[in-house]
Amino acid sequence: MTPKDLKNSILQLAIQGKLVEQRAEEGTAEELHLKLTPYITKLGPCKHELDYSSMDFEVPSSWKMMRLNEIVNFIDYRGKTPTKVSEGVFLITASNIKNGYMDYTRKEYISLSEYEGRKNRGITKKGDLLFTTEAPMGNAALCDLEISSCGQRIITFQQYEENTIDLTLLMYFILSPSFQGQLSDNCTGTTAKGIKAEKLKHFLIPLPPLAEQKRIVAKIEEILPLIDRYEKAWTRLEAFNRRFPGDLQKSILQLAIQGKLVEQRAEEGTAEELYREIQREKQALIRAGKIKKEKALPEISEEEIPFEIPEGWIWVRLGEVFNIINGFTPLKSNPEFWENGDIPWFTIDDVHRQGRFISKTEKFITRKALSKNTERIVPPETVLLCCTASVGEYAYTKIPLTTNQQFNALVVKEIYKPVIFPLYIYMFVQTLKATILQKAGKTTFNFLSVGKLSEFLIPLPPLAEQKRIVAKIEELLPLCERLKLN
Repeated sequence: MTPKDLKNSILQLAIQGKLVEQRAEEGTAEELHLKLTPYITKLGPCKHELDYSSMDFEVPSSWKMMRLNEIVNFIDYRGKTPTKVSEGVFLITASNIKNGYMDYTRKEYISLSEYEGRKNRGITKKGDLLFTTEAPMGNAALCDLEISSCGQRIITFQQYEENTIDLTLLMYFILSPSFQGQLSDNCTGTTAKGIKAEKLKHFLIPLPPLAEQKRIVAKIEEILPLIDRYEKAWTRLEAFNRRFPGDLQKSILQLAIQGKLVEQRAEEGTAEELYREIQREKQALIRAGKIKKEKALPEISEEEIPFEIPEGWIWVRLGEVFNIINGFTPLKSNPEFWENGDIPWFTIDDVHRQGRFISKTEKFITRKALSKNTERIVPPETVLLCCTASVGEYAYTKIPLTTNQQFNALVVKEIYKPVIFPLYIYMFVQTLKATILQKAGKTTFNFLSVGKLSEFLIPLPPLAEQKRIVAKIEELLPLCERLKLN
């Protein structure tokens, strides 16, 4: 049950006479009715067809169901909009009246002379009950200012006589679901709902004996702080529940890249052994002139390593094992680059339309747009990582494609294919958003260069363990998605 539902339940019990017990020695509301009779006889008949279905419940025999204007006097200001001044008498507007309290964040004033001119309509006093008829409709709070004046869309409820109605109780009754239901059933307007004062006067309200009124107020005010405490706890729990699936997913991915999601198996060998073997093969190919020598990346220092990994794993730089291909956008004004294109051109919109595994694109470019840059067509099973604008977005392509400039494609170098399972890289890049933001330069938006991305570290397990990690993640992540839906 939400805190709002709980509070509504308490107020509904109160208005139905079920919150405290009735006591014979406290008399009946008929005594109060007799006291109010001189005022009631001056009231005219109801001129409106009203819906009372929300008040269709029995009240205790010691109570009396009455119309609102039989219990309290209405002061309703409906004149022209008052002239505001920088200081003077505080003008209470509908924005100041909340459900059960006054909010003075917004301050407006009228002059003393204008205040004096309003006195013939009645003066709002400290302790009176204020009610909003529109924008918003149905808020109620007790006035706590010594001198003030109410603006339009507010009705002041005043006791006809002392010791007839506890205005705090009336406030709680007005905030109850049953009374609010009367408002909904009888209001007018579409965009801005409102209730006419002439209708409101004839709304039904139950009147308990005075002593019981005070006991009801005391019980409500005993319970409300407990509901406030419940609301704080409930809000924290709701926030936790909203975060939990996402936090759990992040935790699973973090455990995976730290080597804590699946066990290590000695028979699978080590990533370092295979990596060193590849390095020896690479040097031999360079000496034979079959591949070009690349610019060396910085050695990995102890200070750079963010966390410990299992003994069979190895840290490598992304630029060591991947060709990082930055995308581009052909000139939109040149139709030769776009018309009848047959090369898929990937953007973040494709992720929004079909998810992160890309089997098609909405847009295509021509061979002419590529010119001689055919390396910008990246192969299937390539991870795509956004390092600008939508930082941290990622995808995995199942088709050859090109990308726009927001994305970098992590294409596994041919010689390193024996040590890389592409889906492990797809899982790994999901942990990089914070690091990208930290390392990115800031212009009009975040931007991480290919050079900086090349120096990112990746923890590399043996190939067989990479596959087991991916299988375990694919088993667990659907559970996180189900939690998001619940």
